[in-house]
Amino acid sequence: MKRALILLLFLILLSVFLAYVFQGRLLLPQYLFRIGPFELRFYSVFILTGVLVSYSLARKQAKRENVSLEQVDELVFYSVVFGVVGARALYVISNWKFYSKTPSEIFKLWHGGLSIQGAILSGITVFLVYSTVKKNVTFKPLQALDLGAAYLPLGQAIGRWGNFFNYEAFGEPTNLPWKMYVPVAMRPPEFKQYEYFHPTFLYESVWDFLLFLLLTHYMKHYRKNFGEVFSLYLCFYSLGRICIERLRLDSMYVGSIRLAQLLSALLILFGFTLYVLLRGGTIDVRDR
Repeated sequence: MKRALILLLFLILLSVFLAYVFQGRLLLPQYLFRIGPFELRFYSVFILTGVLVSYSLARKQAKRENVSLEQVDELVFYSVVFGVVGARALYVISNWKFYSKTPSEIFKLWHGGLSIQGAILSGITVFLVYSTVKKNVTFKPLQALDLGAAYLPLGQAIGRWGNFFNYEAFGEPTNLPWKMYVPVAMRPPEFKQYEYFHPTFLYESVWDFLLFLLLTHYMKHYRKNFGEVFSLYLCFYSLGRICIERLRLDSMYVGSIRLAQLLSALLILFGFTLYVLLRGGTIDVRDR
């Protein structure tokens, strides 16, 4: 009862806070504090918080599955390092027109600019390589991917609020009741005359949180084989991304197709195929 009241109070305060920001009555600071050239941005705080929360929950699940916590710590470390590299690399490539003119910005991660799909692809690679190469590993490759996939959406849901404070990753102009005010300085040049935009960061944050609830429930009650949670993550996260991406203004295109939607479609195809094979028993995951 006490937890429910605390949660209710939190949601009320959050709703009031968002109402003020979305109406433009409250402008968000981009950093917590600044000391000389160093500044601690809210973007970095939310990304780090998301990583730590996901890591903490995945570690508890790993313990329940009798997985070496030392190996989990190693795997998470490598995944975060290479995940950030992959996320930044794909974002920079997708926005090369800007970064080719200002190369010094490439390394300023605190200014924002990480591609979750780049992080996913890098993370999958790290998980598979580590699980295959590491001697005396206490988990299967697909088991490791399940551990990551089940709790990653919660970290993503938290991390998206970094976009909120950076006034980035918002969508096209709108007059819907939940429209979000964006300061003139943060608007794309061709949309300077518009004040309110789709809060696509919020759409994805909510979608990711719901996906976290779905995957953890599935893992606890319905998982038949390792890898099912991972395959469902690829399918459902990518489905949400395809729907939300169509509203965004900062998409990278391959011809007339948005890159994020193309990658999402490929991930859905791969995830669905893997799930069918796993669920149907075509792949014996306990040996993989």
